[in-house]
Amino acid sequence: MASFERLISRTVGALAFLLILTASAPSMAQQDQVNPTASSVREQQLLQEFDRIQGRVSIPDQRSSVLVQPAGREWREFRTVALRWVGGIAVLGMLAVLLIFYLTRGMVRLESGRSGRTIVRFTTFERFVHWMTATCFIVLAISGLNITFGRPLLLPLIGFEAFSEWSQWAKYAHNYLSFPFTIGVVLIFLMWLAGNIPNKVDVDWLKRGGGIVGHDQPPAYRFNAGQKAIYWIVVIGGGLVAATGYQLMFPFYLSGIEGMQLAQVVHSVVAVLFIAAMLAHIYIGTIGMEGAFEAMGSGTVDVNWAKEHHSLWLEEESARTGPNDARRQPAAAPAE
Repeated sequence: MASFERLISRTVGALAFLLILTASAPSMAQQDQVNPTASSVREQQLLQEFDRIQGRVSIPDQRSSVLVQPAGREWREFRTVALRWVGGIAVLGMLAVLLIFYLTRGMVRLESGRSGRTIVRFTTFERFVHWMTATCFIVLAISGLNITFGRPLLLPLIGFEAFSEWSQWAKYAHNYLSFPFTIGVVLIFLMWLAGNIPNKVDVDWLKRGGGIVGHDQPPAYRFNAGQKAIYWIVVIGGGLVAATGYQLMFPFYLSGIEGMQLAQVVHSVVAVLFIAAMLAHIYIGTIGMEGAFEAMGSGTVDVNWAKEHHSLWLEEESARTGPNDARRQPAAAPAE
């Protein structure tokens, strides 16, 4: 009788244990799942469970319901670390190269001196388009570099209030001046396309150092190989920064958040490389070469300058207008 009671007791205990185990099985399974609407959820669980964390919104734009996108961490790492290295190396590296080059080579002087006669190189309209685009570019470059380098470099120097005010106006300038800059890039493309198609003369010009390395003066048409390179950098680089910039200025019209992140990466990388290339262009056009600034300053250049740097273009102009058409100007009086 006692053994029978023990058997019954053990049977009931085993059934009770199975019942408890069965009842607890769903809750144990739920421990491996994540309830996004729970009052407290660990962030790591959410990131492992979903590609993105998305909630619910009542406004028409459902894309605003995305709270966390893991790819955004990679984008933030690029913007705050990698981009600063790329931009710093490109811009500071170019400045260092130009400084070393100037200290070793100096200004490229006119070998034959000035003739006292000038020839028209750029029309008033061409110079207007150039300076409009250049002015907008300088403002866009400074305001754009502020986005990347302003917080770590400028903020500690001028303080929060001044940096906030400066950054706000820089943003307005960056946005609004992008429109005349884009117009300028389009006009530059149309105005000078015919003269910037690469040819065999450009290959010889590059082989001979373009008159920058050494004292050789290879022949060139209206635009030499170096100027053609700058032209295509402006057209392609300017086109890319404009297209990606407008995508960022008017978000979500063409793509989602992933597309905008890619647009920002392209925009910023192309922009800093663009700035580095334009530093070289500014150097050659100012202190790097004697007489070069006059082409975009007054629109005319000395005949000897044209003969040394663009001899083939001078021959074409002489054949078109006549050899005596260059305007004669009096020689400057010596300073006393």
